Amino acid sequence: MIELHNVSKTYLMGDTEIRALDHITFSVEDGKFVAVRGKSGSGKSTLLHILGGLDTPDTGMVLIGGQDIAKMQEKELAIFRRQHIGFVFQFFNLLPELTLLENVLFPAKIDKTVPDDDYLDYILNALALEERLHHLPAQLSGGQMQRAAIARALVLKPEILLLDEPTGNLDEESAKDVIRMLTAIHKETGTTILLVTHDTEVAAAADFSVVIRDGVLSYE
Repeated sequence: MIELHNVSKTYLMGDTEIRALDHITFSVEDGKFVAVRGKSGSGKSTLLHILGGLDTPDTGMVLIGGQDIAKMQEKELAIFRRQHIGFVFQFFNLLPELTLLENVLFPAKIDKTVPDDDYLDYILNALALEERLHHLPAQLSGGQMQRAAIARALVLKPEILLLDEPTGNLDEESAKDVIRMLTAIHKETGTTILLVTHDTEVAAAADFSVVIRDGVLSYE
């Protein structure tokens, strides 16, 4: 279970105070697929970063499995994040000198763990990457790089997968492929998914959507 209680976040831009999140209370049951919609600058990426422990709120609690990650020290948070949360960014962030497979396995190398071979084979096949394992990122299409980023985020079997505009840099057909494959993986694994998007068609794949406007969250 993910729970946010009275979460706020404010940034300073020069002398101007920008309230990215305004007293948000929000919960997601385990195994749900949730889309977070909103225009650019609405606060949706800030929400995702706080849920992923990449940023901290000014006020409020961020509970994951009953643990308040907003109160964790950085070392404890880094371990928790690595073991429980997968994060996919809009810009792929693959290491250019590593092959696709090496990029996917990189979190396991950092964690000094050996991934489940059957599970690894499943996600690579589900994401249609099995024929590109030894290619470098420069040899991959945008859709293949994004699918590799998703496989990397899933390799340690996180309970939660967070995706920040995962189709934002893809053409329409590649975007549809990514969402179709992501939906199939969700149904198979039961991973809790929160996906930030401005695209209503992408959001339609989720179990339900929430909308952020000027830092205020509402349910659809």
